[in-house]
Amino acid sequence: MAPAVEPTRVTILGRDSIVVGYNLIRELVAEVLKDVASSTYVLVTDTNIAKLHLPAFVKAFEALTKSYDEPPRFISYTVLPGEKSKSRAAKAAIEDWMLENQCTRDSVLLALGGGVIGDMAGYVAATFMRGIKFVQIPTTLLSMVDSSIGGKTAIDTPNGKNLIGAFWQPQRIFVDLAFLETLPEREFINGMSEIIKTAAFWDAKEFERLENNVDEFLTAFRNRDPATGHVDLSPIQDMLHSLLVGSIRVKAYVVSADEREGGLRNLLNFGHSIGHAYEAILTPQILHGECVAIGMVKEAELSRYLGLLSDSAVARITKILTAYSLPISVSDPIIRKRTSNRPTPVDKLLKIMAVDKKNAGAKKKIVLLTAIGKTYEPKASVVADDDIRFVLSPDAVIHSTSLPPRMQTTVTPPGSKSITNRALLLAALGSGTCRLHNLLRSDDTEHMMTAISQLSGAEFSWVKDDADEDVLEIKGQGGALVASTEEIYLGNSGTSSRFLAAVATLAKPSDKTETLVLTGNARMKQRPVAPLVDALRSNGACIEYLESVGSLPLRITAGKHLKGGRVELAATVSSQYVSAILMCAPYAETPLTLSLVGGKPVSQPYIDMTIAMMASFGVKVTKSATEEHSYEIPKAKYTAPIDYVVESDASSATYPLAFAAITGTTCTIPNIGSSSLQGDAKFAVDVLAPMGCEVKQTAQSTTVTGPANCKLKPLKLIDMESMTDAFLTASVLAAVAHDGSEKTIPTQIVGIANQRVKECNRIAAMVHELAHFGVSAGELKEGIEIYGKPSPSALTLPPEGIWTYDDHRVAMSFSLLGIVAPGPVLVKDKKCVEKTWPGWWDSLARKFNVQLVGYEEPLSTATARKILKPNNNRSILVIGMRGAGKTSVGGWIAEALGQKFQDLDHYLEGKLQLTIPEIIKNDGWEGFRRFELDVLQEVVNKCPVGHTFACGGGIVETAEARDILQKYIADGGIVIHVHRDVKLIIEYLSVDKTRPSYVDDLFAVWQRREQWFVNCSNYMIYNAELSKQEDIERAKHNLGGLLKTITGASTTHDEILAKPKSFFLSLTYPDVSVAMQDIDKVIEGCDVLELRADLLQPAPHSQTPNPTFVQEQIGLIRKYTDIPLLFTVRTVSQGGRFPDNEVDKALELMLLALKLGVAYLDVELSWPPNLIQKVVESRGFSKLIASNHDFSGTWKWGGLEWQTKYDEAIQGSWCDVVKFVGFADSRKDNITLEQFRATHTEKPLIAINMGEKGKLSRVLNSTLTPVTHPLLPTVAAPGQLSVEDIMTSIKLIGDVE
Repeated sequence: MAPAVEPTRVTILGRDSIVVGYNLIRELVAEVLKDVASSTYVLVTDTNIAKLHLPAFVKAFEALTKSYDEPPRFISYTVLPGEKSKSRAAKAAIEDWMLENQCTRDSVLLALGGGVIGDMAGYVAATFMRGIKFVQIPTTLLSMVDSSIGGKTAIDTPNGKNLIGAFWQPQRIFVDLAFLETLPEREFINGMSEIIKTAAFWDAKEFERLENNVDEFLTAFRNRDPATGHVDLSPIQDMLHSLLVGSIRVKAYVVSADEREGGLRNLLNFGHSIGHAYEAILTPQILHGECVAIGMVKEAELSRYLGLLSDSAVARITKILTAYSLPISVSDPIIRKRTSNRPTPVDKLLKIMAVDKKNAGAKKKIVLLTAIGKTYEPKASVVADDDIRFVLSPDAVIHSTSLPPRMQTTVTPPGSKSITNRALLLAALGSGTCRLHNLLRSDDTEHMMTAISQLSGAEFSWVKDDADEDVLEIKGQGGALVASTEEIYLGNSGTSSRFLAAVATLAKPSDKTETLVLTGNARMKQRPVAPLVDALRSNGACIEYLESVGSLPLRITAGKHLKGGRVELAATVSSQYVSAILMCAPYAETPLTLSLVGGKPVSQPYIDMTIAMMASFGVKVTKSATEEHSYEIPKAKYTAPIDYVVESDASSATYPLAFAAITGTTCTIPNIGSSSLQGDAKFAVDVLAPMGCEVKQTAQSTTVTGPANCKLKPLKLIDMESMTDAFLTASVLAAVAHDGSEKTIPTQIVGIANQRVKECNRIAAMVHELAHFGVSAGELKEGIEIYGKPSPSALTLPPEGIWTYDDHRVAMSFSLLGIVAPGPVLVKDKKCVEKTWPGWWDSLARKFNVQLVGYEEPLSTATARKILKPNNNRSILVIGMRGAGKTSVGGWIAEALGQKFQDLDHYLEGKLQLTIPEIIKNDGWEGFRRFELDVLQEVVNKCPVGHTFACGGGIVETAEARDILQKYIADGGIVIHVHRDVKLIIEYLSVDKTRPSYVDDLFAVWQRREQWFVNCSNYMIYNAELSKQEDIERAKHNLGGLLKTITGASTTHDEILAKPKSFFLSLTYPDVSVAMQDIDKVIEGCDVLELRADLLQPAPHSQTPNPTFVQEQIGLIRKYTDIPLLFTVRTVSQGGRFPDNEVDKALELMLLALKLGVAYLDVELSWPPNLIQKVVESRGFSKLIASNHDFSGTWKWGGLEWQTKYDEAIQGSWCDVVKFVGFADSRKDNITLEQFRATHTEKPLIAINMGEKGKLSRVLNSTLTPVTHPLLPTVAAPGQLSVEDIMTSIKLIGDVE
């Protein structure tokens, strides 16, 4: 417990009614009794807070009123925690309870809790008996600095947050920091969002203080007592007290000046206009502060889009939110995980925003910033829907733009990414303080700054220069890096990944770890780093690949740095390898000579840039006088210059210059000229001038005027090795470059082979996307060839838009072509430009007057493409061990689907006119595998539809074949793994002489391949033993339903929903084999058969069934019936038998069931969110039933519990059916259930009550009522009836509506 601090009083509306202090409970009770006297004090809180703090209030009231002749009553009311309690129903329940307890107008209501309690209890106070006094006692950081102050009280409605309420000022607000000791970490972070918000729009110095103290705050709140989970706030108590008082004073000042929100008070809603819209969709899984954080980023981006806010300011807001572990986008993995990828359609967001108290009629109002701590107006500003839509939308539609031919524009691109990341690293490695001007604030540079901070390499702070621009001040630690326990995530940043792979070898072990890990996103894990790692290892570094050899992630041993001497490096793939070693080399044990081997180094200008910048930081690199491409680096220390100005990015500058070229206008880049460090500065002279542009370049600036009517000339051959990143810009210009002849000469660009290993394979991407414009292009060995169109009007419009491959340069390049295309062009994933030019779209709209429209793919289309796209007769691949029955099952599949069947082993034999044994004899197993691979690739390419192919049993033995199979699945194809009991397979193979004998033990072969089969398939068929012809015929027939499910052709679910009554039977056998002889009788009248996996027992006394047993059970059922299957795993706490602590095993069985193509899967809502998310991602065409069971019998159908669970079930649109099971204490519970059913119709609903008195609910339920049968050993739930019981009851009582 932290020591007490003297309480601080803050004035609001002329009264010192806000008290901020520590351990205030006794003091606040005394003050309330004295100054807010009453006969009855009503404390409203939630069940969580009640457990922690209610006893202390009871004790304080009892102690302080002991001497009263007539002590006042102290009574309390608790609600469920969470936003769902902020409702009409909860408010009415409190009011009814207060009336029942004879509360009168002199009663005082104490709101103890977070924002939900304060808002809702405050509204009760505002309306009960036309208004009673109340006191705010906030217990969360969020409510302390926001909702408790200002007198806003409200409840939520289905149409939005806080739409019904009143202004009702509390008599006192007691902010007791001691409550924060029990506050969960997520709630603390949630509250920091509001503190950051206040600083962002009001106080730049406070914002900087928050930037500089991230570690102190988070460390304190993460350092918890293992026994209690409480935190010790003493290390940050003074700072926290000061921070809260400062934030509270801002709000108190604003409220005092504008109590009823006429204008100034709007400012408190920075981040809220958009944040509330997200919250309306994402609640309750995402908290208010988290949604406001996302809203702040979007509203800052909107300010930038409108030309009011700088890139740097937006980046600072983004970075501080990220630093405090707040989300900045709905794409954040944590947001997606917690909400099960719940969509947030832009149209829905705008509709929600239309119902906002700040709006002026139909005009939306948003708080806009002009700088950190400054707003555009002293109130919220009117913003057009089109502008909001563009900022919120994931994609951009570019409309062809007609521009005045003499239009002249001056554009200053952001700072160079290459120079910024080098400068950040050199300043960190140096001693002294360096002020970086014009640095780029982008994803890549943020990754570099974060990584340097994690390695304790530098201290960063923001200051203002003489022009009031943000400048980054870096205090370097002279190379004294320390290993970090947390992975260093570098996204898709090539410069950060390569530079840090070398520099991180300088790190020393910390007290907690002797190694550090560098990692990145999926693409970065494919990009090569092996030549650099090899060179570092050869000179003493200890580096380990953690996944794929040759790529990130890397584990680097601290303390194993470079020894010096001679280092050889292959530099034909990336110049970043060279720069990485050059920058690290001065800190080697001895002077280092870097020799570049293997041919001419790629991108020499970037190497020259690094050497020049090292000289600016005090270390001079010398070229070898005797050896070509060799450099001598002394043992030295960097000395940071006081100021360093980052040049604008020359690669980015090619886009505005190309805009001038393609539109016939004039553009000037004022700070890039012939003296630039960057090779791309030559783009205007070497590329644009030969294409017909007028170019004027000085040492410091470049001006380009494009030819009239886009009469660009093709370039017969140009080597862009010195400016490889600019080839994309040149390529889109080449698309409309024509020599006027019938068949124009092509533009050939060479020297760009390294562009195949950038953010994507850029050469292939350009060829593919240019084709969408009708432009013929092809890959060259080291480049690209493009046949341009005679004019932009000859371009075709990409029917589905341009895919950007998460590559900023692809997006910016094709945006230029969209400007002159003959119609609107869709560019997908517009945010990818943030890697180097976050404000690119803003510049297009504001500087170049290009018409941009935000676009979002309709949800139904997106869902169909990403999740549920029917197979549409696409060819199916069948894999599995030889002897598993692939040929037989494959033939049945083809017959059922009307496809042509082909056994690929037989096809190969026919193609080569040799038997398999002969092929192996002639070419060996390796040669056979090569032929097998070629055949697989051939049929995948040439026979995309109408076929079923049975692959050879060893197809998965080669990595190349596995890649083909996995890619086929990723592209939406179906690969079915035919599985059979391994004993039967080995028995078959032991006598099969049509193939050569296995070299290895048969069981060892099966073990080796089995996981490959699993990884390379998305569906599985268990081939049960079929000894009789009637078994075979029945199995063939029953296969039809399974195939309809996995191909998306099944209509069973719709047919079931169309029936007036439908049922599913719950099998309760420990082994279903005993039931198969009576299965037709048992399922009579049923539509679905439920397999309760938790009730299965492969052996007596076994707790959990293993996957093999479950496969066998499902295979056995399908051998005898084609009824759709519902698969359920229920734990002990969910009313089943599966152990509660075996969540991973339960998930394994669920995923197996989906792979086996069950029609339905039961998903209990109490499962962890990550399990539900994984199930949703793997569902295929199986239907999901979101279920919840109340075995306590305490939930009432008219209460908040079921309503909250229903909202949880339908949020995210992942479930197809909702299933709720309660308990009936009386027949009345069945009536309230029917009232619940009548008002909850968004999804098909199974709603029943357990117990004898709940049987009526089973009769009244219409969709998929769970039933039993007299032949079953037990019922699955108390009160379960048979189909006959239900139908008889319906006849007796009539068809009750």
